Amino acid sequence: MSSTSTTEYQAPDVAAKAAEYHEETTDLMGEKMVLNMGPSHPATHGVLRLILELDGEIITKADPDVGFLHRGDEKIAENMHYNQFVPYTDRLDYLAPLANNVAYACAVEKLMGWELPPRGQALRVLCCELARISSHMLGVGVCAMDVGAMTVFLYTFTEREKIYNLCEQLTGARFTTSYTRVGGQVRDMPPGFEQAVRKFLDECSVTIDEVSKLLDNNKIYRDRMCDIGVISKESAIAWGLTGPNLRASGVPRDLRKDRPYLGYEKYDFDVIVADEGDCYARYQVRMEELRQSIKICRQVLDSMPSGPVNLAESKSMLPNKEKVLMSMEELIHHFIVATQGIDAPPGEVYFGAENPKGELGFYIHSTGGGVPHRLKIRSPSFCNLSPLSVLLPGHMVSDIPAVLGSLDFVMGECDR
Repeated sequence: MSSTSTTEYQAPDVAAKAAEYHEETTDLMGEKMVLNMGPSHPATHGVLRLILELDGEIITKADPDVGFLHRGDEKIAENMHYNQFVPYTDRLDYLAPLANNVAYACAVEKLMGWELPPRGQALRVLCCELARISSHMLGVGVCAMDVGAMTVFLYTFTEREKIYNLCEQLTGARFTTSYTRVGGQVRDMPPGFEQAVRKFLDECSVTIDEVSKLLDNNKIYRDRMCDIGVISKESAIAWGLTGPNLRASGVPRDLRKDRPYLGYEKYDFDVIVADEGDCYARYQVRMEELRQSIKICRQVLDSMPSGPVNLAESKSMLPNKEKVLMSMEELIHHFIVATQGIDAPPGEVYFGAENPKGELGFYIHSTGGGVPHRLKIRSPSFCNLSPLSVLLPGHMVSDIPAVLGSLDFVMGECDR
């Protein structure tokens, strides 16, 4: 694992191996068995159904069946004002709601041609990196628990609970925060929040090192993860993988570096890449990304600019509450924005953000006014699950929890 990729890695063709095995053993084993794994199974991490064809303990065919959590978010977005859709983005990757809010708000602000003041951008970066730490902590802990390392889950879940305490202090909510608004945030950091974040970062660094000691050279963990679920660089690109799953296959693509937004170009951090493309490589990438996120958070706090966190004096932004109570013009302004929404220009935009699971993108087609004509969500978990039909054949049934845990998906954004 390194911050750059130089070595070509030849991944075994698991589909060809499965076909060869099937041809050799058909006469010996007889009929195959079809097994439904999920949608109510702990290892599927939500309502994912896998239709498996088994030759003994060997998977010969796998068909992922999604859509059990479909809520029609994209159609809902086309029937409400831009800011009214913010709470729905919490329910996409519900393990990183702060990051979802930011990605959506940035897409609408791109349509509007807005740029946040420096403090607003820095505060959003802090939110995104805390969300990444929370998501990766759960991903690593649950994957470890799936293959038998229960203690790691207790370590990581404790740190995630601390992040929820920070979310509550910042936003007033723990899980579905709905903190970001188009044009800024609901409020600035409260007193004492910076000190609380610094304390958490120090404690989290210790926990990451403890988890590394427990897992990195653990023979059972390595046997369950190494050379399992190998995705080659070419396959990862062809299937549209993004985020840690793509970087673990040797592709150094990170939107925070490649297409910087919110001032990410000002922060010093590495893009973590591994060449092996297996379950263990995906674990290693996430562990090192945790350290990089802590590094970014410290830089944000050290260089936090002063000033407003929201756009000021815009006719599409709600006016200051005190002014609304004292001025008829401000009251009228507030009424128009609250009832008609943001007055967006006609046009089409796409914005992709580097979320914990990968690239979360929003395509917006506007015909003008306060409601989008069309909105499309590019969810990373949907793409990250796509290779399962060719990835699982050739593996044992007991390898499925390791593969699914290493992909670290969430069905809320997969089904949308």
